[in-house]
Amino acid sequence: MPSVPDRSIRICADRGGTFCDVHASFPDPDKPGERKEIVVKLLSQDKANYEDAPTEGIRRVLEIAEGKEFPRGSTLQTDKIDYIRLSTTVATNALLERKGEKHALLITKGFRDLLLIGNQARPKIFDLNIRRPPPLYSSVIEVDERVTLVGYTSDPKAEENAVQFDDQGKVTRGYRGKGWDGEGLAEGPGDIVQGISGEAVRIMRRPDLDAVKEDLKKLYDEGYRSIAIVLCHSYTYPDHELQIGNLARKIGFVQVSESSQLLPMIKMVPRGVSSTADAYLTPILRNYLDGFFSGFDEKLKDGRLRSPRVEFMGSDGGLLDLNNFSGLKSILSGPAGGVVGYALTSWDINRKHPVIGLDVGGTSTDVSRFDGRYEVVYETTTAGVTIQSPQLDINTVAAGGGSCLTFRNGLFLAGPHSAGAEPGPACYRKSGPLAVTDANLILGRLIPDFFPKIFGKSAQEPLDVEASRSKFEELLQEVNSTYDKKLDLDEMVYGFIKVANETMCRPIRALTEARGFALQKHILASFGGAGGQHACEIAKLLGMKTILIHHYSSILSAYGLALADRAFELQEPSSTFYTPENRKTLKSRLDKLDKDVREELKRQGFDGHHVTTERMLNMRFEGTDTALMVLPSKRDGDGQEDFEAAFKRVYKAEFGFLLETKTIVVDDIKVRGIGKTFDTLGESVFEEVAKLNVKAVDPRKVETTYSVYFDGVGRVNDTPVFLLPSLETGDKLEGPAMIIDNTQTIVLIPGATALLTSKHLYITLE
Repeated sequence: MPSVPDRSIRICADRGGTFCDVHASFPDPDKPGERKEIVVKLLSQDKANYEDAPTEGIRRVLEIAEGKEFPRGSTLQTDKIDYIRLSTTVATNALLERKGEKHALLITKGFRDLLLIGNQARPKIFDLNIRRPPPLYSSVIEVDERVTLVGYTSDPKAEENAVQFDDQGKVTRGYRGKGWDGEGLAEGPGDIVQGISGEAVRIMRRPDLDAVKEDLKKLYDEGYRSIAIVLCHSYTYPDHELQIGNLARKIGFVQVSESSQLLPMIKMVPRGVSSTADAYLTPILRNYLDGFFSGFDEKLKDGRLRSPRVEFMGSDGGLLDLNNFSGLKSILSGPAGGVVGYALTSWDINRKHPVIGLDVGGTSTDVSRFDGRYEVVYETTTAGVTIQSPQLDINTVAAGGGSCLTFRNGLFLAGPHSAGAEPGPACYRKSGPLAVTDANLILGRLIPDFFPKIFGKSAQEPLDVEASRSKFEELLQEVNSTYDKKLDLDEMVYGFIKVANETMCRPIRALTEARGFALQKHILASFGGAGGQHACEIAKLLGMKTILIHHYSSILSAYGLALADRAFELQEPSSTFYTPENRKTLKSRLDKLDKDVREELKRQGFDGHHVTTERMLNMRFEGTDTALMVLPSKRDGDGQEDFEAAFKRVYKAEFGFLLETKTIVVDDIKVRGIGKTFDTLGESVFEEVAKLNVKAVDPRKVETTYSVYFDGVGRVNDTPVFLLPSLETGDKLEGPAMIIDNTQTIVLIPGATALLTSKHLYITLE
């Protein structure tokens, strides 16, 4: 076998809750100019065979690509690797399971309980026994410092009522009581300086750094190595946070999360909670990454811009380098790769069909929507923790292949508990509980001979059908002792599948119908290891007619990493009225951020036409609390970006009305830069289907037949089974049928038609 060139293997690994998926490619020695692809799927946890799943997956990739053995546990050489891209649920799981790093909160004196009080939301207002999740931090230190804002007026035309600064930021008009002296700064406590947002900041009390140093030393002696610093108005005046942060690093704190550097946004509560989340999660993430890097030679351990590069999927769908990756940005690292994968492979820029992404994994189902642009939210609540950080709008329900099946109080339940990877469903040979995977196995929707043989002590045994069957038969006796109508085994097992399907439909309706979008106009892009077993029935329940299943659908989160773009963004507070007088200033600030973003992406290897930027303003009506981050919709007459029209359009769509008499306030300015990995991904699947030479599949391509249960039909004992690699582009299949490859099983229900394209199964329903 010819040697693989140095710096040529590209590896993408997605470590999920149950499975770790790896997609890799390297130059094809037999076809110059083309790349050969490798797919590896393994359990996320299998301590008996390996310590870390992504490292083990990369080891297997190197063995396949280089054609030689790399013993487990040996240090892997990285000379042949171009880049490694990772997405991980390590931080997410730490948050869900409350297994993060012990850390302390440093906050302005008098605000000790602010984050505990929170925003006073009452999600269960009539509950007699309200149990709030405890705060993430373990200790609180109050810092005797204080700054306040002065000179902010509700009347943008009354410029004489505002503190005025010269070009150097020095005050030229000052404050006295409720009026202005007209001659300079009046006497009063503290200095007045201009904050980053343009607001006048009065420094009431500077922190006593000697006292803070003593408090920090006590924390360090008690074993704390991580702190979050959240000071009042630090979004516009970060100096005090930076002074304390530098002091903490000198003492030896490993993780210092300054809220002004993480989220320079107004609203102290979400800024503070997000900072404590970062201090809670980043050390766990760093420990995991240190363990990951320890399996490779020194070339990889740098992890920055040297080749091989190591990049990470952020919660907003963009790739980050090691310097910019943190616990706060990794909450949705795993699901984000899948969103990128289906968005870039399912969207047609001409037809503009909105797409629903259905990611049915082992632990949960993630649902998202793509309509030409990633839908991003800036405040989310995960495990009772409200986090203010850009994240893809992904709805998650606890229904996946590993969701436990139980019968309680006369009800069939699927989830929310999961069997996970350890012990896994009953059929995984680890004495696990019944799960959705077991139900699909009994109904014939999974065939052991075609499922990865990665189970048992040898990690080479197939699924255990008898273990699933015996547990279901025990459950059947309990069910039939409850109901007058006696069910047979298939009816009972399919009852659990119906419950799981309906659970998966719920977040899809929330993303579409609940927001005024017609579900029937959407296309369903199904992926995830269990997606193909449920896609047709879910689409039928929702009234959707078209389903797209990518050839790499079971590892689409890993494949999405290969397609993803590098992202970098900068944000600054503003506190400015959106008036004709202020537009020029806002534009110049956006221009500066735009330049800085492009320079950073150039440093990371992207420039010219490979870089695009999005300029945004976080806007709200004066007197309201909700700000919306908007892109300009068009250019107005004077050539400037027209954010006002865009804001009003988005506000009307979100709330159904406009506050026409209110002035618009700009809370933040933001520029997001994208470094393009690919200039184009070729023609869309819809363009290909329109010109495809369609033919009925050759019956001789049937690999075997199998007994499969279908709703309303019962058992179809001679359901044809096709192997995906044996099918050709243009082959048309009629349901009922099953289509299988090494990592996925796709169930085609009666009445469904599947057309094979170069990269997808294009499925239509009657």
